[in-house]
Amino acid sequence: MALILIRGENNSKLLSAIADMERHGNLNLTTKPKIVDADFADSLVEGILNSKLKTRSKVATAFFVKEDTTLSIMQVKKIHPPAHVVVVSDEYGAYSKLEYVLNNAEEFKSYHSNKAVNDGMIDYKINKKERHIRNDKLNSYNK
Repeated sequence: MALILIRGENNSKLLSAIADMERHGNLNLTTKPKIVDADFADSLVEGILNSKLKTRSKVATAFFVKEDTTLSIMQVKKIHPPAHVVVVSDEYGAYSKLEYVLNNAEEFKSYHSNKAVNDGMIDYKINKKERHIRNDKLNSYNK
């Protein structure tokens, strides 16, 4: 599992960045995004990059994804989200700090996943028994 931190100017850019990572980066969120203090997020990123940031963020969020750190970095590099996305590796001291903050943080209320969570359509016509119809196009993200 990889830990992803997103910094941005406003909530809509954060939501768009999360949606881009799900849709175009094919990353699967294992936890709901949590609100992180923007100043705390900026200080963590400065520690990871070992340099001062050019711009300060106004909002920040963090969450875990199912994929490992290396794959997450490669997938984020493919897309161009409207916010600053940082994949925090467990090699950094910031990982444990951020993990601790996430345990006590409140959820990012505006977020709703666009991925289907059902197992396909249910066909009730056959002998009055429920039978799930696999639709690989609908559930293509589970592969």
